[in-house]
Amino acid sequence: MKPFFLFSKETKGEGYVPNIEIFSYASGLAGQNLTYSYVSNWLRYFCINLLHMDTVKVGAIFSASHIWDAINDPVIGAIVDRRKYKPYMKLRPYLVAFPPIIGLISLAMFFNFDMTENARIVYLLLTYFVFDFFYSFQDVSLWGMIPLSSPHSDERSRVAQWVSIGAGAGSVVVGVFQQIRTMMNSAGISDERVFLICAVIFCLGGELISMSAYRIKERVSIPAPKGESLIQSLLVLRHNPTLILISLARFSQGLSPKVQNAYFFENCVSLGSMNGQSAEVLYGFCSGVLGTPVMFFATKVAQKIGGMKRILLSSQIFAAVLRIIAYFVGYNTIPKFFIMTALMAVVNLPGQMMDIAHRSLTSDSIDEVELKTGLRTEGISFSMQNFTTKMTSGAATMIEGIILKVLGYDSNLKTEGLPQGDKFLKWQWPMFMLGPVVGAVLYLIFISFIKDNKEHKMEVERLLKERRENALAGEKQKKESSVSR
Repeated sequence: MKPFFLFSKETKGEGYVPNIEIFSYASGLAGQNLTYSYVSNWLRYFCINLLHMDTVKVGAIFSASHIWDAINDPVIGAIVDRRKYKPYMKLRPYLVAFPPIIGLISLAMFFNFDMTENARIVYLLLTYFVFDFFYSFQDVSLWGMIPLSSPHSDERSRVAQWVSIGAGAGSVVVGVFQQIRTMMNSAGISDERVFLICAVIFCLGGELISMSAYRIKERVSIPAPKGESLIQSLLVLRHNPTLILISLARFSQGLSPKVQNAYFFENCVSLGSMNGQSAEVLYGFCSGVLGTPVMFFATKVAQKIGGMKRILLSSQIFAAVLRIIAYFVGYNTIPKFFIMTALMAVVNLPGQMMDIAHRSLTSDSIDEVELKTGLRTEGISFSMQNFTTKMTSGAATMIEGIILKVLGYDSNLKTEGLPQGDKFLKWQWPMFMLGPVVGAVLYLIFISFIKDNKEHKMEVERLLKERRENALAGEKQKKESSVSR
């Protein structure tokens, strides 16, 4: 019997990746995203609602840390690109060295130590900075393996598709946290202990799972670093307009005037026996999980509609139009809630493929840079993914902190089971549904300038193949000459 395709070791030829390697790689991304999703989605909430820290202070803490992280990431990416390494071992060593450290540090951020608010601020800043230092090396290396996994653009797209599915699976698992939380609270387990137990599972457990990504091999023969300075390595980015436009588009999308979904669901949604937390889990499942199968067809969809760029354009057009429709549908009855959720599920059909498109286009752009400069830039290019994510998170966190303060959110009222003020409640629905429309429009402006031409990609691959073959032939000739002497 032929083995299930994900566990098959067969390949289509030289430069193509066995499916069992892709499965291990995707599993590693799933593990890493367990950690990242839990920290990014729930650490701020933990600080505000369990530690009762001031919302503006929390916004300032995480904005400062995200901005520092963002500045730090390109530097780490440049260090990765400049480091001397053995052939076909540029990134793989990082995939086993740092995960245990990252898991322990991220777990430490969910301990509730008896200390003053100012001491908490110092503690959070220090632990988060250390966490991000190691996480940046791991993340750059994990995603940087996509362009190194194969010299063929079509195969890189396939790898990007499967590892994005793995990463999405990790995020989906964290998405059931609210349901886990409800069940554990009902069993008499305090919220503080729930957050800590889930930190052990998602943070430490996720990082240990992420080590399976080490099985993916590097298959691109890349030029050795030329001894360029750190500044020169950073300046290579100017040769990559595709990466710059994707980064600007993603950042602008994060400028939407909104707060975490949990605030809307927990304070505004009550549908008979279904409370806000249960409604959020159902919403997340229907609008996210049900659209996940579309990711399996991302490369085929891109071929049909004319490239990955068109996936990005269609995703945001869908998002803007259907969110406006959903806003007028409403949410405060069970039929309206399910119609609204169904519309968001449709929004997420192309939306689920966005990360695949970003990574595929970024991987292709690295080939372009090598053709122009003779340098491979996996480190600096995929550190820009971190840079953009964290700059976006920093801006969004600051926006959230200000909005919560302006609208008069009081975490003590929530603890006492009392409703928030009328001003806060009035603005939750418009922000939840229409806030992201602002980001979608800004995103479309930048992404429309990206070039995505299949014939051009094939020509770049052909020229690079010739260059690499000539370089290998030259090295072989040098060795033969030195032996003959």
